[in-house]
Amino acid sequence: MKTKILLDEEQIPKTWYNVQADLPSPLDPPLHPVTQKPVGPEDLAAIFPMELIKQEVTTDRYVAIPEEVRDVLRLWRPSPLYRAHRLEKFLKTPAKIYYKWEGVSPAGSHKANTSIPQAYYNMKAGMERIATETGAGQWGSALAFATMLYDLECTVYMVGSSYYQKPYRKSMMNVWGAECIPSPSTRTNAGKAVLEKDPDTPGALGIAISEAVEDAATHANTNYALGSVLNHVCLHQTIIGQECREQLATVDDYPDVVIGCVGGGSNFAGIAFPFAGDKLTGRHKDVDIIGAEPASCPTLTKGAFMYDYGDVAGLTPLLMMYTLGHDFVPPSIHAGGLRYHGDSPIVSRLVHDGVMRAVSLHQSEAFEAGQTFARTEGIIIAPETSHAVKVAIDEALKCRKSGEEKTILFNCSGHGNFDMSAYDAYHAGNLVDYEYPDELIREAIGRIPKIQ
Repeated sequence: MKTKILLDEEQIPKTWYNVQADLPSPLDPPLHPVTQKPVGPEDLAAIFPMELIKQEVTTDRYVAIPEEVRDVLRLWRPSPLYRAHRLEKFLKTPAKIYYKWEGVSPAGSHKANTSIPQAYYNMKAGMERIATETGAGQWGSALAFATMLYDLECTVYMVGSSYYQKPYRKSMMNVWGAECIPSPSTRTNAGKAVLEKDPDTPGALGIAISEAVEDAATHANTNYALGSVLNHVCLHQTIIGQECREQLATVDDYPDVVIGCVGGGSNFAGIAFPFAGDKLTGRHKDVDIIGAEPASCPTLTKGAFMYDYGDVAGLTPLLMMYTLGHDFVPPSIHAGGLRYHGDSPIVSRLVHDGVMRAVSLHQSEAFEAGQTFARTEGIIIAPETSHAVKVAIDEALKCRKSGEEKTILFNCSGHGNFDMSAYDAYHAGNLVDYEYPDELIREAIGRIPKIQ
């Protein structure tokens, strides 16, 4: 029985898969934050290169990956697919468990799959600097790596709670030449406004996005880059699921269950969208696709499906998505990459339409699953990833009870080498399981502007 399933370099996909082509009806368009009219390319040109704008709106099923981008991806792709034999044995399950290991990228996570093309297109457009935000630091690290390769400057606004919890992510960005600033900061008007209202705020992705967008919009040599949520970001990540299909085909297998953790939706989209396409087109109707999110930030499980801003200051277009309200500030859990008030419009649409589903988890049970994974498979994973592992374990235990021999696939989206203080907190019994009160969620959703 194989443990590690590999592909050759020439088998790196040559196209990204666009699930929009297989949706029964088009996505609701993004709306201008002021006029509330559909956004056009000219509205986005101030912060994005035109090639990414085209990818954001295209409904073509496949988008070609530039050879220059594939050349960089060869540093770690195709990433390995592992059969988790030791985990299966520990769980005494008849299920087969596979995981796609994205921690082999130089930045240590799946985020480099989109940071490379985004930096490439900005370089081709003549940009000199990119501004961005990051939650737990995986995206900031990945963009710092990519901008270094293309000789671009990089400014990263890192959510304050994660900035202090995970100092070595900042160090990693600094090594690659990027500047990392705790958010909210006094560098932007958006940051100053938040600090004036709440000087002790832990920060949130919505706040950091406001700062990065403001930075990009007020500097002619600077564009903005986002590591999740947007259509073109999810598009770039589909390289993950496409490779998985090829790898599973070599052992004559196909998943019954596909799992990923969900913050904004990028790594979940990356592994899930190719299989969601199979489901939408009738090739594999029964595949169960599950997103795992924190109970402290339950966007897909308790949010409202409606138009909302992607940031706290209302600078971004209004997106049709599951949201907890753009001014929602979740508690400072250790899975900082999952602390976002909204979700990818495509992920949201597929969950709303029943193509995929979501579950929420407390951080203590996620960390327990992460430790089980480390003690069976040997890899210490990021707190975000441990949410996906928890759901995979739960599904495998259901198979033990029922006797079903299902194939379970999950995206192991990044390593936890810089998250050891979080594991220390788990071992010390200091993790707090916070389930956000329904009444506070209703209040935050009630402050979302009503779209005519």
